[in-house]
Amino acid sequence: MTALVAAPPVQKDVSYKTPIALGVFAVLALLLLVVFARDGISTFSFAQAGTVKLPDLRFPVRTTGIVVTVIAVLLALLATMLVRLRGTASRWIVVVFTLLLVVGFLVWATAGQRLPIIGLLTGSLALAAPLIFGALGGVVSERVGVVNIAIEGQLLAGSFVSAVLASVTQNLFVGLIGAVVAGMLVSFVLAALSIKYVVNQVIVGVVLNVLVLGLTTFLYQAVLIPSTDALNSPPTFSNLAIPGLSLIPIVGAVLFDQSIVTYLMIIAVVAVWIGLTRTRWGLRLRAVGEHPQAADTVGINVSRTRFWNVALAGAIVGLGGAYFTLGSVGSFSQNITSGAGYIALAAVIFGRWDPIRASMAGLLFGFASQVANILGIVGSPVPSDILLTLPYVVTIIAVAGLVGRVRGPAAAGRPYVKG
Repeated sequence: MTALVAAPPVQKDVSYKTPIALGVFAVLALLLLVVFARDGISTFSFAQAGTVKLPDLRFPVRTTGIVVTVIAVLLALLATMLVRLRGTASRWIVVVFTLLLVVGFLVWATAGQRLPIIGLLTGSLALAAPLIFGALGGVVSERVGVVNIAIEGQLLAGSFVSAVLASVTQNLFVGLIGAVVAGMLVSFVLAALSIKYVVNQVIVGVVLNVLVLGLTTFLYQAVLIPSTDALNSPPTFSNLAIPGLSLIPIVGAVLFDQSIVTYLMIIAVVAVWIGLTRTRWGLRLRAVGEHPQAADTVGINVSRTRFWNVALAGAIVGLGGAYFTLGSVGSFSQNITSGAGYIALAAVIFGRWDPIRASMAGLLFGFASQVANILGIVGSPVPSDILLTLPYVVTIIAVAGLVGRVRGPAAAGRPYVKG
């Protein structure tokens, strides 16, 4: 009689990455907010013209630092217990922990000062616009199976062309169209080389970034500088307040008193999310990015689907490039994007290739940039050089420390040759 041997229990793959990250930041909070605590009162101001006046929030800096540190330590311990019991920590612990540390840091950095919360949130959304456009383009491209490292080049191309066309025509919408076309042209090169000629997609993306940077730098120095008035003085979009909605306390100023580019960004987030999750187009796109062989067997042209969706992704990113010249600075300058495309690529990974999550990640990085700007204005004790690195530090922490183990689209980066 054959003895029945019990199968060994399945070992669950447990990762302590999140608790370790939370523990490290709890220790940093202890050092900054308690050991190097500051005295005074920090005032969070919610002043907004033309609406109900909200009271200011006043925080005693030293006491707030102690409270924030204690709660942060408790949350780190709770995350450790949850991982030990069920193998994973709740994402809400990470969200609450992050918000808590942000408030604690802002209170510490603005001791004795007034922090304009409306300006902080409004500026964060504006600065996040090109990052969110870039992240949306990255999501569309990678969900269809093509790794889009060329986001930086697409943003640069959109910035350059929009500045020149808007300057020549003095028409902002011509500049926007030019930015869309410029982003698509860069994507055509990416799509042709990676899909038709099966060149490594990462290498193509890096080469395109260097090519566009070199080309725009040369044209800026050789053409735009000698003819600044004619070719590099575009008009800029002013804020367009939506009647009624713009008067809602806090939310009105943040969401309903922005420029056209920011409104287009909000529309693009909703449109891409609905398109990917609720339409036949999104189903076909995701099928090609996950299992191109299976998609091919049901009659989907994999190469054509990839090509035109990569072009669409470039159009979205190019529109984000127009923000730099038509929605913010008002002229093109050398390397005006300053690595925003790479931050957008990090937002794609941090957002797990989901348009809403990637947009939230872009908003986080925009918030970090605006915090650096405002702290520099109010006279924070943090050195200005460190403030300038804040968005990039947040990017590294988010991707390396908090994103955890993720899996991108199964066929992303893999060329498909029929037959």
